[in-house]
Amino acid sequence: MVKNLWSAEAANNLTTGLDELVYRSNLIGSDRAVCNWGGGNTSIKTVEKDFRGRDIEVMWVKGSGSDLATMEAKNFTGLKLEDIRPLIDREEMPDAEMVDYLSQCMIDSKHPRASIETLLHAFLPFKHVDHTHPDAIISLCCADNGKELAKEIFGDRFVWVPYVRPGFTLSKMIAEGVQNNPSADLVLMEKHGLVVWGETAKESYDKTISVINEAENYINGRLQEDAIFGGKQYDALAEEDRLKILAKLMPVIRGAVSDEKKMLLTHDTAADILEFVNSRDAAELSQVGAACPDHLVHTKMKPLYVDWDPSTKDADQLIETVKKGIADFKKDYEAYFERNKNEGDVMFEPAPRVILIPGIGMVNSGKNTAMANVSGALYHRAVSVMKGSTTLGKFVSLNEAESYNIEYWPLELYKLSLAPAEAEFSRKVAFVTGGAGGIGSETCRQFVADGAHVVLADLNLEGAEKVAAEINEQYGEQRALAVKMDVTSEEQVQEAFRQTALAFGGVDVIVNNAGLATSSPFGETSVKEWDLNMNVLGKGYFLVAREAFNQMKEQSIGGSMVFIGSKNSVYAGKNASAYSSVKALEAHLARCIAAEGGEFGIRVNSVLPDAVLQGSAIWGSKWKEERAAAYGIEPDQLDEHYRKRTTLLVNIYPKDIAESILFLASSKAEKTTGCMITVDGGVPAAFTR
Repeated sequence: MVKNLWSAEAANNLTTGLDELVYRSNLIGSDRAVCNWGGGNTSIKTVEKDFRGRDIEVMWVKGSGSDLATMEAKNFTGLKLEDIRPLIDREEMPDAEMVDYLSQCMIDSKHPRASIETLLHAFLPFKHVDHTHPDAIISLCCADNGKELAKEIFGDRFVWVPYVRPGFTLSKMIAEGVQNNPSADLVLMEKHGLVVWGETAKESYDKTISVINEAENYINGRLQEDAIFGGKQYDALAEEDRLKILAKLMPVIRGAVSDEKKMLLTHDTAADILEFVNSRDAAELSQVGAACPDHLVHTKMKPLYVDWDPSTKDADQLIETVKKGIADFKKDYEAYFERNKNEGDVMFEPAPRVILIPGIGMVNSGKNTAMANVSGALYHRAVSVMKGSTTLGKFVSLNEAESYNIEYWPLELYKLSLAPAEAEFSRKVAFVTGGAGGIGSETCRQFVADGAHVVLADLNLEGAEKVAAEINEQYGEQRALAVKMDVTSEEQVQEAFRQTALAFGGVDVIVNNAGLATSSPFGETSVKEWDLNMNVLGKGYFLVAREAFNQMKEQSIGGSMVFIGSKNSVYAGKNASAYSSVKALEAHLARCIAAEGGEFGIRVNSVLPDAVLQGSAIWGSKWKEERAAAYGIEPDQLDEHYRKRTTLLVNIYPKDIAESILFLASSKAEKTTGCMITVDGGVPAAFTR
């Protein structure tokens, strides 16, 4: 049952008009069983002053491309009703003409384009109108016997409107239906949703909730637990087994669904998804089609259902089955596009957005984790609708031609076009070791600012979590993930990459940055000191790079590695034989991997900094005192000492190193591999040669 969330206290603090509409809309959007992400629309009719001070009737309606749950006043559009009402006398109005006409009715040209369903609100003579896509209502409207059952639930209180794509015709049908049925207090839109109204914001909201619960009560009264989706066919694997298989599978899926553009993945093992994928009817039901136009824009007409018996626990067989399934899906989608395309249509990525796997759950793809989660959230709604429809009768969907026309509908494409332009590292995942430190944290921030998702791997988990939380607060949930990792532990490195695969589907960039430094005259260098440098800076870089290399090969979409070496990679630093030797090892290891990685599209380059004191744990340790002693100066004189020895007379900061890292990882360096870039202000003794 959906809950009525109206708060009298909150409502009493609102000014009437647009504030009420924002409050009501946010309540409606907060429950996805009431309204889909990005879907539905709400309105209020008010009297406003025009630019000449005259009273005019204005309808405020949801702007295109916004989401009810998060809408603010700026996301609504105000339109002059006296200009819109005469349209109801017309017989027809094409979409393009309607959009152009409504743009002339706006009280402010800076407002967003009005909702596709603006006329639905304008043609109804009620102050408050709400259109939603509730699971229970769509279940009824997608059942083959839905209209007959609606009579049992609502008597003569409803208007049933056959499926028509949103726009002028549908709006006029609804208005005429309500006009011809004075006792109606709701509209049921076949394969689409619900419309209600009221004279107050609360009355309209209350009606939405009560109508949904009437339908849900009716469905629940007929529900037979052991017969849901034909009953259970498979058992879900234990969580440990599910995650183990998903960690191997997701990089393979990511590579297979990333054609011209890379996709990020999320996975979902929620109880309702597992109930569906493990059922007898899932294979057939999942291929019927989308439950609602708003669903298929983000889920495509159908998901990929993987025919696999989870009781075998055969991950290798599953991987091969998924590879073939995705390849076949793409061929089928291309044929679907060719059968239905209109002049000028450009095909979207042909790979599935939703992949259903018995025993495992659901994998979703998108240009970022947020959009992958939207696809997943909408498929939760689809599962709920199919559950309700099959309880009532037979689940029916839009036909192929109409599904295509919705997916490639210019008005839907316009909504998608409102998304910000993609940045350099959009669709990419960067894995940064030492992510909590000065260079690491600055690098992560710059990656995210330029579109990436990042993994901050660090022995200092608390520090990494702090940086990740700050990034997510600024840029949105799931943009940064913190993982605890000791680079010298093969098991911890492998586990960190498993977590990366589970969080994002794989990795595109790794920055080998975690490190330490020690200083001793050669004759006083102990085996313990030598081994410490070799383990962290040699073995550590090797383990991280090897795991990344193998994951990148599994994805088959290339990748980039950037090693953070040092001036000492090419210069014999005084009293630093262990550190300098292993830094030389790093630079050469990078070149070795570059030589092998080229055939897989994997580039490997190095950045050689010098004396990055700011925010560095290394320079906060004994190393600072040791280096000062080596030069015969005091520790607080090091900054000036390092500046003066550069030809450019500058100090080097974390942002300087981060900028070089991003350059080498970017498309600007896509033909560069095996390269070393010095970022040291110009130390002649360390010039590469």
